Amino acid sequence: MNSVTETRNSRRDTDAIAGIAVALTVVGWASAFPAIRAGLEAFGPLELGALRFAIAAVPAAAYLAIARPALPKLNEFWRFAFGGVVFVALYTAMLNIGEQTVTAGAASFIINVSPIFTAIMAMMILGERFPLIAWAGTLVSFTGIGIIAMGESDGIQFNTGTLLVLGAALCSATNTIVQKPLFSRHHPLSVAAWNIVLGALCLSPFLPNGLAEMRVADTAGLGAVIYLAIVPSLIAYAAWATALSRLPAARATNFLYCISPVATVIGFFWLGEVPTLLGIIGGVLALGGVAIVNLKR
Repeated sequence: MNSVTETRNSRRDTDAIAGIAVALTVVGWASAFPAIRAGLEAFGPLELGALRFAIAAVPAAAYLAIARPALPKLNEFWRFAFGGVVFVALYTAMLNIGEQTVTAGAASFIINVSPIFTAIMAMMILGERFPLIAWAGTLVSFTGIGIIAMGESDGIQFNTGTLLVLGAALCSATNTIVQKPLFSRHHPLSVAAWNIVLGALCLSPFLPNGLAEMRVADTAGLGAVIYLAIVPSLIAYAAWATALSRLPAARATNFLYCISPVATVIGFFWLGEVPTLLGIIGGVLALGGVAIVNLKR
């Protein structure tokens, strides 16, 4: 087998792994929106976040103890800390509190400002190239997400909750840029595990109240917490780190536009929320925009 064939096979394997990681991330984080709504029926927003990541931190810490990955260098420590404090704790707190007054569809639209933030910062800080056709695809996707949000019964209302969800989007975008350099030296699963463990420690002051609420929570609330810990946290965070380690930051985050249409489907089966015609049209546009961005890549 010549070197050209080996290179092509290696690239194909990388694309397959990145594709699987992106799919797991999209499904996991899309399902978080209805799961958070279900969980907020039984728990306070900060208590829900504390319980979610306390559960997820157990297998994450076990992985770190068994795998014993390389410890961060002094100039890398702040990047790991940033992931735990901003990407997990602050993001979770803002999103959970915001979803108390912002509908799921509107929240998913606001969160999907994140790829725009990321693309701009990736060009300015990481020197990544984002061609004109990619910006066109981003605009198509962004328009689709907006249509989905406008199809909600309440539409988008600019209040404190809206600003908090927008802040969560900025947390996600900033973390992508901050942690991207870590993947040249650290395994993506190690980065994800540290994020979860450090995030759980930041949210731990709210854990006692969360445990008290757990004792009186109903089955639906308990199920939502466990689901949030396993799928959107443990699995999706690991998948996202894997995707980010194999794709340019701007391109990887563009796939997040798929979250809103997928969340609409999950919301239908989980919460019985029937999508509107605008929601369906918006979903098609969101997915179409992602396809445009990835043309000939």
